This record gives sequence, C-alpha cells and structure tokens, in this order.
Amino acid sequence: MIELTKLNGESFILNAGLVESIEATPDTIVRLTNGKRFIVREKVSEVVERAIEFERRIHYISIPQPGEVAAGSADN
Repeated sequence: MIELTKLNGESFILNAGLVESIEATPDTIVRLTNGKRFIVREKVSEVVERAIEFERRIHYISIPQPGEVAAGSADN
C-alpha cells in the first residue's frame, strides 16, 4: 500500500498491486486494473518509487549474516 495525494489535498492509501499504468498529462494519472483512475499531486517518478519501495518491503527476505542463525530454523 502506498500513500498518495489527490489534487484537492486529500491523502489516501492505494493498493500498489492494482496499478496498471501511470501517466503525466501534465497531471499524474494512476490507472488501476479495475478501471478506476486517480489524479494525484505526486509526480510519476514519485509514484513509481513508492510502488517499488512497497514491493521491496513485501518481498523482503532476511538473509542471515555469517555466524547468525536464521529465524525459525531448527537450531533456534
């Protein structure tokens, strides 16, 4: 989920997994896979960066450093 701002200044949370496309016309338009669209204050690059960061957070896998024991391993 990412936080964006509508043109009227209202913040909202968007499920980044539903984003189909983002375009600048010059306003930034975020189109979703369900056909909805939002015009937001953020630039295209900001929306993309927030979506990438969201994906990084949900796919993050902790890799133990040498000498550490992985969480949930049988050795704990």
